[in-house]
Amino acid sequence: MSGPATISGQVDLEADVVLAELRRGIEYVDATLPYLAPSDEPPYRYTFEPPPGVPKEVGELDHHLTRIWSGWAEADAPALDVQGFALGHHPTAFTDFRDADAVEREYYPEMERLVLAHTGARRAVVFDKNVRHAPSVAEPDTFLGRPARLVHNDYTTWSAPRRVRDLLGPGPAEAVLQGRYAFINLWRPIIGPLRDAPLALCDARTVAPETVVTSTLIYPDRRGEVYRLTFSPEHRWTYFPDMTPDELIFIKCFDSAEDGRARFSAHTAFDDPTCAPDEPPRQSIEIRTLVMW
Repeated sequence: MSGPATISGQVDLEADVVLAELRRGIEYVDATLPYLAPSDEPPYRYTFEPPPGVPKEVGELDHHLTRIWSGWAEADAPALDVQGFALGHHPTAFTDFRDADAVEREYYPEMERLVLAHTGARRAVVFDKNVRHAPSVAEPDTFLGRPARLVHNDYTTWSAPRRVRDLLGPGPAEAVLQGRYAFINLWRPIIGPLRDAPLALCDARTVAPETVVTSTLIYPDRRGEVYRLTFSPEHRWTYFPDMTPDELIFIKCFDSAEDGRARFSAHTAFDDPTCAPDEPPRQSIEIRTLVMW
């Protein structure tokens, strides 16, 4: 593992530090994960009201009781190019996650520096964010978006290069597409220790092609694609119980390199059976980056 890096006098970026402990003594949990049910009909979802008589969504959920291992119990730290995800230790002074302008002005550059330090890439662009808060009856005004309970990956081999073109424009995009690029998300709890709706991640080495299904997202002006997974007992899942706001997860959502390294990691929020009913609802921020070498 590489040591801490310091960039432009900012806080130390310890992107490869994993705490060698079992939090609350958890080695694993058995929890239900929301897979895609096998079907001959390709899944899709409209993001707006579809034409009359057309279902808004096709693709039934297939819930499976699945073993999810604690990442703190692993002998070796997970890596982006191996499992498709990695853990980082990165305290941030930024706290105003409700202010979208402040997030883009202050937090975006910090995350660009962090993903560059972790990957060794030459350029990174933050282009989107998701601030999520599980529904709360006691505090309805704090709702910012439900955690995504759906086994999925954000891009496909078709939608990833299209997204590059959308972000950079035809000329600059073609230059990037000729080299190696990746979409990497940086996911952090805003409050902690986080126990409600944690993130489960699937080891890329255990995902067989026959379990990966392309699902279409239909927008008013365009179409997109994501991957969804059907169940396999070979899938190996990991989560990090009791994460703190000083910790984050790097999630590889697509890598253009076809040299044997992990190209993506499927993930989902799930209901942790060790979470007490009175635990505060999950609050988290997920930053989406385009990384170029």
